[in-house]
Amino acid sequence: MSHSYLVLENYIGGKFVPCQTHIDSYDPSTGEVYCKVPDSGREEVEAAVAAAKEAFPDWSARSPQQRAQVLNKLADLIEAHLEEFIQAESKDQGKTVTFARAVDIPRSAYNFRFFASSVLHHTTDCSQMDHMGCINYTIRCPVGVAGLISPWNLPLYLLTWKIAPAIATGNTVVTKPSEMTSVTAWMMCKLMQQAGVPPGVVNVIFGTGPRAGDALVIHPDIPLISFTGSTATAQRITERSAPYCKKLSLELGGKNPAIVFADADLAQCIETTVRSSFSNQGEICLCTSRIYVERSIYSEFLERFVAAAKKWKTGVPSDPSSNNGALISKEHLEKVRSFVALAKSEGGIIHCGEGVDQLDLPEQNKSGYYMPATVISGISDSSRIMQEEIFGPVTCVSPFDTEDEAVSKGNGVRYGLSATVWSRDVGKVHRVAKRLQAGLVWTNCWLVRDLNLPFGGMKNSGMGREGGKDSYHFFTEVKTITIKH
Repeated sequence: MSHSYLVLENYIGGKFVPCQTHIDSYDPSTGEVYCKVPDSGREEVEAAVAAAKEAFPDWSARSPQQRAQVLNKLADLIEAHLEEFIQAESKDQGKTVTFARAVDIPRSAYNFRFFASSVLHHTTDCSQMDHMGCINYTIRCPVGVAGLISPWNLPLYLLTWKIAPAIATGNTVVTKPSEMTSVTAWMMCKLMQQAGVPPGVVNVIFGTGPRAGDALVIHPDIPLISFTGSTATAQRITERSAPYCKKLSLELGGKNPAIVFADADLAQCIETTVRSSFSNQGEICLCTSRIYVERSIYSEFLERFVAAAKKWKTGVPSDPSSNNGALISKEHLEKVRSFVALAKSEGGIIHCGEGVDQLDLPEQNKSGYYMPATVISGISDSSRIMQEEIFGPVTCVSPFDTEDEAVSKGNGVRYGLSATVWSRDVGKVHRVAKRLQAGLVWTNCWLVRDLNLPFGGMKNSGMGREGGKDSYHFFTEVKTITIKH
C-alpha cells in the first residue's frame, strides 16, 4: 500500500530547502503517519543563521511603520487562508476543529496585528542633570538574530506570538517549531514572500530538540533565545547556552490551582473550571489541574463538577459536537494514563474518564490517542499526581478549611504560572490573588488575556515575561546615552 505523505521542507533565506532525512509525524486522531518532517541539524541551522545575519542590516534599518505594514499583510494572508490553517492545525495536533477555529488560527493572525500596532507606541526615557550640564536618554535597538523554539500544544499560536514581536522590533529570526506539529508553520512560510517579508528575515528549521534545537541554542551568532515548553528542556537550554551569555525568555509548565470559596457563584465556577481543566485536551500550560474547594461546599461541588465533566465530550476532532479531540502522541497518552493508574494505586477515586467511561469512536479512529475528561479525588498534596505537570485531561479535587490553608496548598508546588480564585468577596479575592505565587491570577474567570499585559510564570514556570511592553524589552537592547552640553 503506497502512501502519499505530506513532505515538509525547511525555509531558509526565502527559499524552501529539502532535507536528506525525515521524522515521521502522526495524525493523532487515527494514530497513522501522514507527514514527513525534516530532521535538521547543525548544517541547516548554520545556513539559516547566515541568511538571518545577512538580512538583518536592511530589515533593522526599516522604520517601525514599514515593518508593521509587512506584519499586517501577513495577518491578512493568514485570514485569507483561515479554513486551510484551521483544518491543518486540527489534523496535525489532534485538537478539535472547533477549538482551532475559535482560538488558534484567529489568535495567530491577531499576534501579527497586535505587535504591528504595539511596536509603534513605545517611548524611551530621558532625564536632565542640569547641575552637571548633561542630558541622558535611552534608545532601544534590535538585538540581531533571535532563536525561537515553540511547542506542540498551540503550534501556530505560540510560534507567531514569538515571531511577531521579534521581527516587529527589527530582529531577524531562526525558529524551530515542534517536530510533532510543524505543518502550519510550513504553510505560513508559503505566505512570506507575498506578505513582503524579505528573504532571511524569517527562517524556519524543522527537527527535534536534541539535534536542531541544540544547534540553535549553542550557535554563537544567536544572542537571544525565546522558548516555550517543558521545564526539563529549559534546564537543558540554560546549561547549553550558558557559555555564550545569551538573553533567555523561558515560558514553562504549570500545575495551576483553582481555589473555590464557599461564596463562589457555583454555576459559573463549574462551567468555567470544566473548561479550564479540559480545554484543548488539557494541553495548555494554563490549564487547571488542582481544584481546592472550601469544605462546606466540597461534596456539592464535586457532584456537580463530575456531572459537568461527564458531559464534556471527547471524540473525533472534526466532529462539531466534540469538546476534546486526541492527545498529541501515543507516548504522551501513555504518560497521562500512567498518572491515572498511579492515582488509583494510591487509593484515589476516579470519578469519571479514564478507565471509567468508554469512548465510542468510529473504526478508523480506534487507534487514535483519545482520553475522556478525568476527575480524581482523595489524593494527598505530596503525591506526584498533585506535584507534577500531567498536561492532559486530568484534574484533582480536594477540600480545604481556611483561607490560609487554601493559599499554602495553592503555593505548595514548584510551579507558579497561573491560578484561579472563585469568590464574591472582593476583599478576599484581592488578598488571595496577592499571596498566590503565580504570574497570572484570574478571579471568577479563566484565560481572559489583554496582550498588552505581562504573561509568564514564577518559580519553575519560567523566566521573564511576554506581552506588549515585555516582548518589546526582551527583543531590544537598551542603551543609555549621556550628552554634555
